[in-house]
Amino acid sequence: MARILGIDYGEKRSGLAVTDPLGIAVNPLTGLDSKELFAYIEEYLKKEEVEKIVVGMPSYSDNTPTPIVSKILKFIKKLNAKFPNIVTDTIDEGFSSAQAKQALILAGVKKQKRRDKYLIDKMSAVIILQEYLGHI
Repeated sequence: MARILGIDYGEKRSGLAVTDPLGIAVNPLTGLDSKELFAYIEEYLKKEEVEKIVVGMPSYSDNTPTPIVSKILKFIKKLNAKFPNIVTDTIDEGFSSAQAKQALILAGVKKQKRRDKYLIDKMSAVIILQEYLGHI
């Protein structure tokens, strides 16, 4: 089997997480500037087999889409054009960043380290992918 890649896409920064080859365990991969995202994915796909990419779609508490959704849809369209053999899917990721911050607190991560926005983005990607796996 191949891995599933999860992405918490942001205008400035993005976080990535990935499953093991059996699609059971989810591990944080990296947090990086969004402008570096395609290059990173391309390099990762040269080394690892990925069957699906899951992108979080943020919404407000009333389920209306946030303003970044249009940019995420453009990103997904570009993903589909660049990697046509990999299925892309989306999942509602409302409040994944808040959940990631809470998870880091519960894990005992020191406040100084929790200020690392890349760490929060990467943990948000883990949460997105875990929720996705719970839905399939």
